[in-house]
Amino acid sequence: MTTIVVTGGTGTLGRPVTRRLAERGHDVRVLSRHSPRYPVDLREGTGLAAALDGADVVVHCASGPRGDEQAARRLVAAMRAAGVGHLVYISIVGVDRVPIGYYRAKLAVERIVEESGIGWTVLRSTQFHDLVVTLLQAAAKLPVMLLPSGVSDQPIEVAEVADRLADLATGEPAGRVPDMAGPEVLGLPALARAYLRATGRRRPVVSVPLLGKGYQGMRNGGHLAPRQAVGEATFEDYLARRFGTQE
Repeated sequence: MTTIVVTGGTGTLGRPVTRRLAERGHDVRVLSRHSPRYPVDLREGTGLAAALDGADVVVHCASGPRGDEQAARRLVAAMRAAGVGHLVYISIVGVDRVPIGYYRAKLAVERIVEESGIGWTVLRSTQFHDLVVTLLQAAAKLPVMLLPSGVSDQPIEVAEVADRLADLATGEPAGRVPDMAGPEVLGLPALARAYLRATGRRRPVVSVPLLGKGYQGMRNGGHLAPRQAVGEATFEDYLARRFGTQE
């Protein structure tokens, strides 16, 4: 039995990763600030020594709008001190091609992982179906859905990424592994109309050009990986499961 620590183990990805590892018979420790067993503040490093004591692998799923680099440095230092031999990190397709702040932070964490001196594995995936729906829900609050012009997405099912991370966590350090992307590249208007049909709502969908290098990077498809379309569940599959079939 392997002892595996999952940061962000209560999040959208961390929950299914934790569940799969436990189902395979591993000792799984879920780290969070409010955990009754392993209360950890990654940005401050508090609680890490106890949480990592005797661990074999860390799957780093925790992420936020700020503080990711500081948290990664704290985690790496604690892993070295505890003698943990394998760090698995989930990143995002396009962090090296789309110049937006969150992607820059994810790329910086990749570099911290690679230079850690610990055995490491990095997997990049495209956006999860859940996130696309969250963004479309926000856009649908207005009478007209305003979407960035010329942008497509390639969403993937979070459960498929969780399966892959569980496999990587129970294997040897593999470095940068092939990206994972969803089965279809779809324009934002197509994704929006699918969402509106699934939820029985009506909204005009209007594409709006934006400014900035980040927007241009997405227009150029920097966040897509059409050659790595290994996901099987489509966006329509996800919508049907989440919202049911609308008449």
